[in-house]
Order: sequence, then C-alpha cells, then structure tokens
Amino acid sequence: ALPICQAVVRACLQLREKGFEPQLIIAHAGWGEALFLRDIYPNAKIVGYFEFFYHAVGKDVGFDPEFPTDFDRRFLLRVRNSTQLMTWTGVDYGWSPTEWQRSLFPAELQQRIKVIHEGVNTDVVKPDANAAYLLPNGQRLTAGDEVITFVNRNLEPYRGFHVFMRALPDIQRQRPNAITIIIGSESVSYGSRPANAENWKQALLAELGDQLDLSRIHFVGALAYAQYLQVLQISRVHVYLTYPFVLSWSMLESMAAGCVLVASATPPVLEVIEHQRNGLLCDFFDRQALAGQIVDVLAHPHHYQALRLAARQTVLARYDLKTVCLPQQLAFVQQLLNE
Repeated sequence: ALPICQAVVRACLQLREKGFEPQLIIAHAGWGEALFLRDIYPNAKIVGYFEFFYHAVGKDVGFDPEFPTDFDRRFLLRVRNSTQLMTWTGVDYGWSPTEWQRSLFPAELQQRIKVIHEGVNTDVVKPDANAAYLLPNGQRLTAGDEVITFVNRNLEPYRGFHVFMRALPDIQRQRPNAITIIIGSESVSYGSRPANAENWKQALLAELGDQLDLSRIHFVGALAYAQYLQVLQISRVHVYLTYPFVLSWSMLESMAAGCVLVASATPPVLEVIEHQRNGLLCDFFDRQALAGQIVDVLAHPHHYQALRLAARQTVLARYDLKTVCLPQQLAFVQQLLNE
C-alpha cells in the first residue's frame, strides 16, 4: 500500500502546485490510494470506495474445499484490511456497489457507506437479433447457433473456471453441436496460480485431456469491447460462477444483452438473480446440475425467452447507468457538497 499512496501523494502535490483544489475526491480504499488525501486537501469532501472487506472464514477464503487455507493466509487478510480501516479515518463517507459488499464491513462503518452501483450503459449493452461473431478460425456464429458463453477477466477458480471446464465433457456429450466461447486472459486476478501448470487453462486442459472436444471450445482471450458484446448477443446460454466475492460487471452486462443466465447461487449473485424469474441458479460445486441447466437451455431456447426479457428488465430497473445509477451518484455528490 505504501508505494501506491506515495505515488498518489506526489501526483496530488503536483496538481496542488498548479492551483487545483478539488471540492470532492472519490478514491478506492483498498490499496492505500486514499490514505493521505486528507493531509493534502484538508477542505475537500472525500469519499472512499469500499469494495470488499476480507474475512478469514465464511466468505471467499476457504469457500472452495479444493483450495484449503491456513492461518498465515488468514493473518494476511487481517493485515490487508488494515489499509481500509486506516483510510476510514480520513474520509467523510464510504461507497460500495452492492448491498452484500457493504454488509462485509464492520457494522459501525456500514451506516456511513452508500450503496450505488457503477451502472450499465444499456443503450450500448443491449440485445441484437442480427449480431454475429467471427471465430478466429473463420466460422461465423449467430444467435441461431448453440453457443455457450463464459467470461472471466482471468480464467481462474475464483470465478468458477474449474467447475465450468469440468462440466463441459457432459455438456458436449449431450449437445454435439454446442460451441463454447470462453473470454478471458490466462493470468491470475484473485487467488493463486496452479501448482503444476503455468495457468489454470493449461491445468484444466491437462486434467480433462481427451474428455473434451477442443474443436468446439474456443478460447478467444481478452476481446475488444464491441466484440465482447457481439459474443453476449449471440449467446444461447451464458454461464457466470463466482465465489462469495465482488460481483462482476460481466454478469450484469450479460443480463442487459438479454442472455439466459445460468449462475452460481452465491451471495453476490443472489442479490440480483431470482431462480426461474430472471435467471437460473445452481450450487457452485454441483457441475452435474450446472451441465443439466445448460443442456436444457440449449435444447429448448424458446422455453427461456421470458428469462431473457426479465434479465434485461432487472438491469434497466436497478442498474441502468443513465436513469438509475448516475442520478443516484450525482445526488450523493450533491448531498455531500451541501453538508
């Protein structure tokens, strides 16, 4: 945290020397960015973006029995939280994107943390019946194809990559025309690398071997945003799995694009998804149930049209950037400036 906060201090001092005196500062609180802002701008209103408060047990750490934790890891998390707790003494208010993420913070802090999501631009992220996506091999896919989509920033267990990959052999056996598009880089955002491979993609491909028909699985890496949206728009079923951790923007974007969402019944998801109303839920670890849900959507897409509509309507009503989130953000800012 110290090098980060020092870099922020130097940048702010340069701005102050140029005469810049902000009325309001909003800064992420996780890695020390906001630790010394009060010392540089004593008269500004400062909001800390409090995204995730780590817990030694009961949340993301220790959730997956395949990756047990130890005391050293738990102690490290308590130290990691100290940056946020120290930051709190120098801010006027907090901000979290979801109710569940706010609920992770100590009770005495929650009452001064405002919940407002960053929002989804539904003018851009929307269904398109005419969308098409060209695979790297030249194959052109549309919504008429049996396309399964899966998105991670980085392909890793925190976002259920291992569970999804282990479900694919069963899915491929039952749906011989299904094509899987996996979007994401191959590094690590959360957790750690596998012990016996360079990354989790290599580890899972080695584990599953010839159980997979790799000609029908396309790892397309990190895509430009327009291509990413095309993939969502042609998706027949979109899969989103996560530990009890930060809710991914990609889940809400898939809903805004009108996807049939099959998601893990974990706390960040349960704040948004109601089973069989605006999506489908399954236990994070039950890959047989996951495969069954995916296969049924692939086989009977017309049965799930109402879920597509309800998914988008959920985002429009609760997470739309222009009509919901941005007005809430501006009202929050104005309230602070008027205090």
